[in-house]
Amino acid sequence: SVGLNGVGTKAVNALSSSFFVKSHREGKFVSAYFEKGLLIKEESGDTTDPDGTLVKFISDEEIFGSYAYNNSFLSKRFWYYAYLNTGLTINFNGEKFHSKKGLFDLLEKEVGEEKIYDQIFYHSETLEFAFTHTSSYGENYISFVNGQHTTDGGTHQSAFREGILKGINDYSKKNFQGADIREGIFGTIAIKLKDPIFESQTKNKLGNNEVRSPIILEVKTAIEDFLHKNKEIADRILDKITFNERVRKELQNVKKIAKERAKKVAVKIPKLKDCKYHFNDKGTDGDESMIFLTEGQSASGSMVVTRNVYTQAIFPLKGKPMNCFETKMELVYKNEELYNIMQALGIEESIENLRYNKVIIATDADVDGLHIRNLLITYFLHFFDTLVLRNHVYILETPLFRVRNKKETIYCYSEKEKEKAVKKLKTGIEITRFKGLGEISPNEFGQFIGKDMKLIPVSVNEMQEVPKLLTFYMGKNTPERKQYIMENLV
Repeated sequence: SVGLNGVGTKAVNALSSSFFVKSHREGKFVSAYFEKGLLIKEESGDTTDPDGTLVKFISDEEIFGSYAYNNSFLSKRFWYYAYLNTGLTINFNGEKFHSKKGLFDLLEKEVGEEKIYDQIFYHSETLEFAFTHTSSYGENYISFVNGQHTTDGGTHQSAFREGILKGINDYSKKNFQGADIREGIFGTIAIKLKDPIFESQTKNKLGNNEVRSPIILEVKTAIEDFLHKNKEIADRILDKITFNERVRKELQNVKKIAKERAKKVAVKIPKLKDCKYHFNDKGTDGDESMIFLTEGQSASGSMVVTRNVYTQAIFPLKGKPMNCFETKMELVYKNEELYNIMQALGIEESIENLRYNKVIIATDADVDGLHIRNLLITYFLHFFDTLVLRNHVYILETPLFRVRNKKETIYCYSEKEKEKAVKKLKTGIEITRFKGLGEISPNEFGQFIGKDMKLIPVSVNEMQEVPKLLTFYMGKNTPERKQYIMENLV
């Protein structure tokens, strides 16, 4: 535990059918056993076991129902613990998590062969960082404070970005723009800080302003020193920055044309049904904000009627988006649909301007709907991969069946759930198969985008796997993909 809210272990105990904890320290032990949050047995005494704590628990099925652990989430969390505590070994389901080089290993695992040059790595008592460039668009960072993954960054991350800018500019004796230096960068930073102040109870963003100047100075100095000692890497970095600068200038004219076209269409973004509060608003319900990217106007009809106008926006797509794989950024400006999505999200200049905390893909569960999902995910991964890396992209799961009789209605998300519902209702049953979102009435749709909404997160375990996956599924037809399709036909 990194100590988020002071109630972690208590909450696990309260939500477990059984909970056992035993602590060994300096030849003594104390143990306690609970059932459904109530203390059943407590013991203490002498022991010869080494110091440490053992915790066992079984989640309460009466509370969670049928559940399963997200092993990929746990795996990533264990890797972070290993990177931040070099020498620590964690064993989970037969897999060993161990790191000798800390954040160096983290970055190597994330970018792999996608890096343009060998990473720059630095480590001191209170600060550790690593970064390199890839051919991807945008900038990506993984940051930590006292072992806590700060998914929304904060002052340490912004200081890291500024330190990189100053270090490279001072070394090169030039005045590159921040956007040119950061385009394609992938960095990670971890700091140790006494009395950290976070901007929210979830501790996702650091707010200590006093750390900014010391981090900028230490990062700048370390980078300058490294580049003077590693001229080959320094030259590759400057080549990448010069390339970014040239591409940015080439895009300026395309951007101008796209914005002029948008002005002619409408003052606002066409088709967007916006909400009142946004993710980048302060002091509001911005964290609850979301936008649904729907499959056409008919699918968005029920949503528009039943949505929460304060936090839920809707953007109906016009047909299938283009396959963006292996295309350049200028395509986004030339394609009206892709441009409007970017504008609606507010991410043209930076992911920090994102207007919605959740970007939800809402399509039918048929072949066309699944294809649209793939095309949108490809769009985000290719041009705005930080959206996915920061866990902002989701898929809306809607029921496939409605099973009901005169007394009860059950919505089912799979064949298995349908069979279970049929057995439960027994007689007088009517089964409806929903072919698309447009068939679900507004009265019914409200609950599917309300507090019981089911979302599937779009996640990436390692960034280096993305190009391989996109090439396989979204690239030109290959014998390998043909073979895969033939082997997986349903």
